Amino acid sequence: MPDILGQDDIDALLNAAQQPVVEEAAPPAQIFSRVRRDREKIEIRPYDFKRPERISKDQMRALEMLHETFARSFGASLSGYLRTIVEVRVASASQMTYAEFTQTLANPTGYALVRCPPLEGTMCLEMSPLVIYPIIDRLLGGNTKDLFIPQRPMTLIETRIIQKIISRGMAALTEAWQGIHPIQFSLGEIESNPQLVQIVPPNETVVIIAFDVRMSNRAGPMHLCIPYAAIEPLMEGLSAQSWFVTGRRGASDAQDRLTQGLGSAQVELSATLATTTISLSELRQLEVGDLIATNHAASDPCLLEVEGKPKFMVELGQHRGSRALRITRATIPGERVGAR
Repeated sequence: MPDILGQDDIDALLNAAQQPVVEEAAPPAQIFSRVRRDREKIEIRPYDFKRPERISKDQMRALEMLHETFARSFGASLSGYLRTIVEVRVASASQMTYAEFTQTLANPTGYALVRCPPLEGTMCLEMSPLVIYPIIDRLLGGNTKDLFIPQRPMTLIETRIIQKIISRGMAALTEAWQGIHPIQFSLGEIESNPQLVQIVPPNETVVIIAFDVRMSNRAGPMHLCIPYAAIEPLMEGLSAQSWFVTGRRGASDAQDRLTQGLGSAQVELSATLATTTISLSELRQLEVGDLIATNHAASDPCLLEVEGKPKFMVELGQHRGSRALRITRATIPGERVGAR
């Protein structure tokens, strides 16, 4: 038989329920560290082991700054190729697992594999149909105003057109990474279903650089997927401070390349030996064999112009049987020069 509560037991339970509950103090949390620190000043944040953050904030900022350079260069290249203003800017930079990234993408889409020797592994560049089809319509003579975005994989002709666009992006990406490491990016295969492409295991950490592409009245996203395993050898030297240093070095290298490229350009030189003035009637009466007299002596310096701009004062002479000019001095800005 079960025990039956008596009246005394019931009164004791009611009295206990009416009394205030005394909370026992929880034991202080123990934090083990090599350095003794004040517990109140320590920030404790939850950590998700399914999404490990293997890249520091400084390194993420450096990657974001690096791809801002790529975005400006790629936008300028597309603007010249499409004959319209195309703006490409970095929207965000984050790290997640590869499975989470592919689940956020539309199907079908433009999913291009990117080879990056000498680094190991493969990167991916995803272009939304909201970006692909306005570009195709622009190249084929449309105005993109009444454009319909089809929900189907790209045809062979559309794929060939987009390959030329992405190839320009590979050139801009190669130039942007020169300050960090010489990498030759190249375009691989293009797929329409990102779920069928496994460049890394699903739980592998990847860096996702999201871009916003705008062209006239159209806009859409673009993503660059960078596996952590591919850029792991470069992560030690990749920080915001090292990026500033390499950025200055990259600017110097770009200046040297620009100087070298301009050094091979050809310019036109023209020398004015003498000038004079005559009337229009005298000009009409000129015939073959007539002489025009000037006040300029043969020993006086002449003016040498480079592309129509006065640059040097020269002397007229002869070298190895050919007419020659010897530079005596450079012209001074604002100087009134001319052979009279």
